[in-house]
Amino acid sequence: MKQIKGISIIAATMFTLAACQKDVKSTSEPVAAAATETPSGITSRDGGGSAGHVYTLNNQTSGNRVMDFKRAANGTLTLEATYAAGGTGTGGGLGNQGAVILAGEGEDDNGNNLLLAVNAGSNSISSFKITGSGLTLQSTVSSGGMRPVSIAQHNDLVFVLNAGGNGNISGFHLSENGTLQPIANSTKPLSSNASGAAQVSFVNDGEVLVVTEKATNKIITYTVNENGIPGMMHSITSANTTPFGFAVGKEENIFVSEAAGGAPGASTLSSYIVNENGSISLSHGPVGANQSAACWVVITNNGKYAYTTNTASNNLTTFNVNNNGNISVNTAISATTQMGPIDAALSKNSKYLYILNSGTHSISVYSVASNGGLSSVQTVAGLPTGANGLAAR
Repeated sequence: MKQIKGISIIAATMFTLAACQKDVKSTSEPVAAAATETPSGITSRDGGGSAGHVYTLNNQTSGNRVMDFKRAANGTLTLEATYAAGGTGTGGGLGNQGAVILAGEGEDDNGNNLLLAVNAGSNSISSFKITGSGLTLQSTVSSGGMRPVSIAQHNDLVFVLNAGGNGNISGFHLSENGTLQPIANSTKPLSSNASGAAQVSFVNDGEVLVVTEKATNKIITYTVNENGIPGMMHSITSANTTPFGFAVGKEENIFVSEAAGGAPGASTLSSYIVNENGSISLSHGPVGANQSAACWVVITNNGKYAYTTNTASNNLTTFNVNNNGNISVNTAISATTQMGPIDAALSKNSKYLYILNSGTHSISVYSVASNGGLSSVQTVAGLPTGANGLAAR
């Protein structure tokens, strides 16, 4: 009986992973993504004035590269350059959120002058300096484990989530120029040697780290001291199964997508409150929108709207949220995406939402209305199979 139960758990986990990393192999070589197609079919290379950038990873086994898209004032994207990350990717889905993040305290509108990225195929992470002329690689260091999938940063502390092997978190000091140095005694285990870890992020002004574990149905926390040494682990069983991606709210709340093992129409969004001592409790939820494999979550800057990418439903859901952690469905299907929507990122002021589609190897662009509504702006085609992670500035 125990063996049958174990097989059932493994099968459920594998089904969810397949749903939430829905890469479809292409029979042709990826094409340059500088020329893009709007919904009207008009080819566009310049949306009218540069407003920022959007970054993703090509995640290729031959060499991981950051793909840098220039973002125009109207939200449209043009591929500007790619930058070698000094490591390799896996060429396939990572079942994660947070593979590439903005960091540092620069002088742009988001206070970011650094970019951090995982090299999941070579067990390393990389840091880049963001300059007016592009990205400059500052360091590539061992991730402290196997198969890094997610990165978190607060001030001069960086933690990476390693999902391979037995799984762990490991810490680094981040210098002002963007170089990374491992922190001794900062590597800590997850709740299980087969946790299916998905995301790591700081909460409570950098005092606590949160990790979602898909296979164990747990959300775990570690307190972190000023030297970057994790303390005691706390954990909670998620309100629905398969906690995946999450976004941090304004009042110690985290909003977690729960993919429910990929079961049709069963995905939910729940909020949890994380205390300074690392203890965690359910705040509200689970709240469902009858969609499948909700895997990634982002929240608008004003803290009013959360968006989930529903990978198996090929659509997005808009939720109303607030600082108390309350959740309600705004629009069950706020946008229909291309195949296999995974990572999501919002621009500054949350005027534009960017979605990475794993099934069609593309990025979809949506404008965000004041009521949280979405309107399609552009689709950028030609990304390589396995592209992963999304960050916007």
